[in-house]
Amino acid sequence: MRTNCPAANGPDFDCGSSPILVDLGHGHRALVAGQKSGIVYALDPDRQGELLWQRRVGRGGSMGGVQWGSATDAKHVYVAVSDVTMHPVPSGTAGARDTAFGFAAQLDPKIGGGLFALKLETGEVAWQTPHPGCGQTPGCSPAQSAAVTAIPGVIFSGGLDGHLRAYSAQNGHIVWDVDTVKDYKTANGVKAHGGALDGPGAVVVGGMLYVNSGYAFLGGAPGNVLLAFSVDGK
Repeated sequence: MRTNCPAANGPDFDCGSSPILVDLGHGHRALVAGQKSGIVYALDPDRQGELLWQRRVGRGGSMGGVQWGSATDAKHVYVAVSDVTMHPVPSGTAGARDTAFGFAAQLDPKIGGGLFALKLETGEVAWQTPHPGCGQTPGCSPAQSAAVTAIPGVIFSGGLDGHLRAYSAQNGHIVWDVDTVKDYKTANGVKAHGGALDGPGAVVVGGMLYVNSGYAFLGGAPGNVLLAFSVDGK
């Protein structure tokens, strides 16, 4: 028995990214939120959610658009775009991984995301930096779905390729890039290997940066390590 149900399933455009309440100055505020549709919205929380602006940054989809958290400073909201694309393939295919949906898949190495800086007041694109690309790395996706971290002057964004990158907040240039997909000697002696970066973003505190590496849920590279970097990137 169906009651008040749509005839067909609608698009998978939920909001996995936490909204951010920002002060625009002069007594004005904005609630900024990204959606899996690939659109970022700014709403007026003091006027019943009146739309201030909206900006498309990705094509969107069930695993695309804005997946997890964004970050802001006094001028911009920094948004990572996923648009991860995977193709079901027979199990055992080179470069394929099993997914949580019961089938094997290959991540598309040519379709992915990047990092956007949007002006808080207008939603205009201040700068956009595409993913550098996967090169010849097997099983790689250029999608950037992990939550973004912002500190004064620098933005951190992780990708499904296992790279954590630092971007200049001024112009989006990549100023630091570390590949976490490798074996590690660990503090507790447990064998560890890095993988895809997804879900939660990096944490910066006390002159250190902490990030977890490994995310196999959607065909990404598995891993089991928590990494700590000092201020000099080591």
